[in-house]
Amino acid sequence: MPESPEPVLAIPPDAVCFIIRKLREYESMDLLAERDIPANPLEYEDVDRITEQEDEYSFDPVRQELVSFIDELPDDQKIDLVALMWLGRNNASATEWPALREEAAEAANARTTDYLLGSPLVGDFLEEGLSALGYACDMPGEQGP
Repeated sequence: MPESPEPVLAIPPDAVCFIIRKLREYESMDLLAERDIPANPLEYEDVDRITEQEDEYSFDPVRQELVSFIDELPDDQKIDLVALMWLGRNNASATEWPALREEAAEAANARTTDYLLGSPLVGDFLEEGLSALGYACDMPGEQGP
C-alpha cells in the first residue's frame, strides 16, 4: 500500500532544491576562503581588519543571490523553509510537520534570511527535511549513498 501523500508545501520543492544547491556552492566557497582571524580579536587594529573581511564576505555574489531569492519569497514560503530546516535538523518525522510549521510561523520575523544563512549545515538540514516529507532533489554531480 502506498505511503500517505507528502504534506503540501507553500514553497515549491524545486525552489528549496535551488536554495540547497546555492547554499552548497556558498558553503564550499566559505570553506575555501582563508579568513585571517587574529588570536585576540579585541585589539583595535584586529577589529578593523575583521570588520573589513566581514564586509567583503557579505558581498559575495552567491550569498547575495541567496539573500535576494529568500528575501523575495512570500512569508508562508519562508515559514516552510524554517520548518524544513528544523525538521531536518531534529531528525523529525512527517507527522511532526504541522507542529513545526506552526512553531515557525509563530517565530517568523524580518530576519529569516539571516537566520537561515547563519545556521550551520542549513543545506543539509533542508535536504533532510524535504526527504522526511517524501520529496527529493536531483543534485547534478552528486552521487547518492
